[in-house]
Amino acid sequence: MIGWTNLWIDGRAVVSPELNRRRALIVLEKIDEILAWEQTKEHERDERFVELGRYLCEVRAGQYWRLENLKSFDEFLEKRFPESRRKAYYLLAIHEHLTRVPKQQLREVGWTKARELVKVARRDGIEFDCAPWVHKAKELPKEEFRREVDRYLTGKETEAWEIIYFKLYKSQLSVVERALEIAALMLGSDKSRGYSLEMICADFLAGAALETENSIQGPECSASIRRSAATCGPSDPAQKAR
Repeated sequence: MIGWTNLWIDGRAVVSPELNRRRALIVLEKIDEILAWEQTKEHERDERFVELGRYLCEVRAGQYWRLENLKSFDEFLEKRFPESRRKAYYLLAIHEHLTRVPKQQLREVGWTKARELVKVARRDGIEFDCAPWVHKAKELPKEEFRREVDRYLTGKETEAWEIIYFKLYKSQLSVVERALEIAALMLGSDKSRGYSLEMICADFLAGAALETENSIQGPECSASIRRSAATCGPSDPAQKAR
């Protein structure tokens, strides 16, 4: 995208910076080294993300992707982060917005909490007081810290949530989608799909509870119902006539 790869003045792109091939080679090798390390040592992800974010910012500023004959920084990210470029943009934001936070403290809190700190830094701007927020990031679990940030940004209490993954066959997908659509029509289109799924499950549990209650009452209850029906006789006048 041009907005990521060039600076603009009066609608015209500024001349691209002179490519420092030697420095570009060093930085690109460092990025590849960190990404390869992440694949073998999961725990290193939160130890080297600060370094990775700094190198990515340098690649963007110096347009080092040109060394690999790529057309843009986005194409460079797509090549290095084939599964998702979102993390790369998070790391860029962490490096750009959390300049007041010592690098060692960022490593201690980890990149997922640092990502939440970026939201506060963007909101507060030059008034961002990093010390108390870094302390909270160190002390609170990830989900609790995320809720603390949401509460600060929105002024509202947020309920804990969790992402759940299901494996569905293609033949099952249409049934699930249709059930969620019908639930949304009944509950209101403003409700989330998670809420619709909850109501579907609640309805199933209510039916299962009723069936269980009937089975617990046993055959005596069924016999009593049959005797009552026999005593009262058919309620339909046409049946009585027969």
